[in-house]
Amino acid sequence: MFRRVFLAAILAGVAAGLFCSLIQHLRVTPYILAAETFEAASPHHADASTGHAHGHGQGGADDANAEPWTPADGYERLLYTVLANLVVSTAFALALAGASLLLGVPVTLANGALWGLCGFVALSLAPSAGLPPELPGMAGADLWSRQIWWWFTAAMTAGGLALAAKRSAAPYLALSALLIALPHVIGAPNAPEHESNVPAHLASGFASNALATAAVLWVSLGLMLGFLNERAAKGAAS
Repeated sequence: MFRRVFLAAILAGVAAGLFCSLIQHLRVTPYILAAETFEAASPHHADASTGHAHGHGQGGADDANAEPWTPADGYERLLYTVLANLVVSTAFALALAGASLLLGVPVTLANGALWGLCGFVALSLAPSAGLPPELPGMAGADLWSRQIWWWFTAAMTAGGLALAAKRSAAPYLALSALLIALPHVIGAPNAPEHESNVPAHLASGFASNALATAAVLWVSLGLMLGFLNERAAKGAAS
């Protein structure tokens, strides 16, 4: 059974990753490309570029100031984006399958969308309430602080949803609500005060489209995983 569920998760992750890569390319990438033009025009970026240029001819100083490698625009960037989406979506599918095995509730075509929505709430919607998706050029809090709060929020939300799914008594539901609310009571790390050249309409449009794409990804994962699980179960029974 484990092998069957594992294979179904891999296939579901690849299929959903390819599907959502298309949506991301159409609905999310244009916001990133537009924000990058504002980032390149920002004074902070200009200062960094000037410092890098002055490093030429100074031996090791040039290596120290060298910008990190990034894929070239066009097909190379699209290829790496799709590969990253496939890795992430496959990991999400495996997490969804693992959660179903731990809870003893199989993912089926009938409940696949609900499973996907729970994954979306735990790993996308709840963390974004404190740390909304950010465009290039926007100020953000310390990376480690953000990562710790993100994982803490995802874990508390997933635990609260799992508890509510298994226990319907009032005390358990109250504990579930407490777990889900706790990260937001503590609060996400604050970004430093920093003016951004990125217009507000780009930031809001990016955040809403990124969350919508994540929702489509998770629901697609749940439905595809449920479909493949049922097909595999029927094949094993015949």
